[in-house]
Amino acid sequence: MVFNTKIETIPAAGRFSLRCKEQNVAALSQALGLTLPAKISEQSTADGRSLLKLGPDEWVLTCSTQDKPAIEDALAAVYPNALHNLTDISSREMSIRVFGDQAEELLSTSCPRDLAQLTPGRGVRTIFDSVQVILTREAENQFRLDIWRSFFPHVHGLLKAASLEFESGV
Repeated sequence: MVFNTKIETIPAAGRFSLRCKEQNVAALSQALGLTLPAKISEQSTADGRSLLKLGPDEWVLTCSTQDKPAIEDALAAVYPNALHNLTDISSREMSIRVFGDQAEELLSTSCPRDLAQLTPGRGVRTIFDSVQVILTREAENQFRLDIWRSFFPHVHGLLKAASLEFESGV
């Protein structure tokens, strides 16, 4: 079998950690023009924005870097009536995309999660080797890892080493 799975660094993006109580979800969804997903690991996307629910009151919002001020302004406008916490985490993380026929197998070399259970359009906080990452399955054979900047070389190096093993047939 030919190994055709690729690893690429994704260009910088805007990222926010968004926290709010259930009673404010509708107002924030309206302000963002994007529905905050109701279930953990669900994702919603529209107009270049993506929201992934990580916990009972926690979402990660990804957008273009140019869209960040519009998001901050939209949520600031509803803050008095819809309390929330919006924290810019853009500089904290970097992202890697793994795609190809053996993407799932490649990620499984260092991720204990059963990736077959992670359906396209869903994401989770998990561990890659010893590093906490946010892993999103973007398509059947395409994944995204959001990694704290300081751990990026470690995770990227592990993926490259595993990739070389797959290529050599080990």
